[in-house]
Amino acid sequence: MKEASMKKITLQSEIEVAQTVAELSGMDAQLLARAKEAAKGAYAPYSNFKVGAALLMKNGVVVIGNNQENAAYPVTMCGERNAVFSAAAQYPNTPIEAIAITIISAKGGIDRPIPPCGSCRQVIYENEIRHQCDIRLILQGDIGKIYVIQSVKDILPLLFDASYL
Repeated sequence: MKEASMKKITLQSEIEVAQTVAELSGMDAQLLARAKEAAKGAYAPYSNFKVGAALLMKNGVVVIGNNQENAAYPVTMCGERNAVFSAAAQYPNTPIEAIAITIISAKGGIDRPIPPCGSCRQVIYENEIRHQCDIRLILQGDIGKIYVIQSVKDILPLLFDASYL
């Protein structure tokens, strides 16, 4: 039996890469520093993988979040979602302009930018829809290069939204 010839599509993302914090805008560098500070307060006794997130709201306020682990892993909350949900609760009508995400890991020296997990990407995307504006992502590991991404749509190319419901 002959296989049907399927059409292939290519999905591409545009990511800016900064080799050092000095290449970032002043605000992005400050936001990344706030995320690193937030990571220090994470509760991660099981993974020793501390995630910090700092959101810049359109009103200039910075909201932070970090991961909070639980022995029952499924109820653990990621740093990004903690920050986004906190911002939505405190400033329900204010869009998020940017989110910086970084880590402090027990391994140390992770030099790859840390991306948000799939659940966090979906939550960030829902916030983009809610306020009809893109959210810039600034991502870094423990150390090393930094990714700047103009919208979570660039790293979540097959989007699930209300149009499917």
